[in-house]
Amino acid sequence: MKDYHINIFFYSDEDGGYIADIPDLKFCSAFGETPSEALTEVLKAKAAWLKAARAAKKPIPKPSVRPAIYQVA
Repeated sequence: MKDYHINIFFYSDEDGGYIADIPDLKFCSAFGETPSEALTEVLKAKAAWLKAARAAKKPIPKPSVRPAIYQVA
């Protein structure tokens, strides 16, 4: 697997937009008014998350999440 899986959740009336997250990067998520905006914002959040982890010399997990839809039996 080359990169981290990104979830983009359905529209939330409560939040007034879409939430995107990267399950492998704990607490890495973002908000957008459209799915495309949520994706753009979570990619920015990923870059910031990785930069902060490197600066703090924290371990960076390898991509591991693979949704069941892509798994072959």
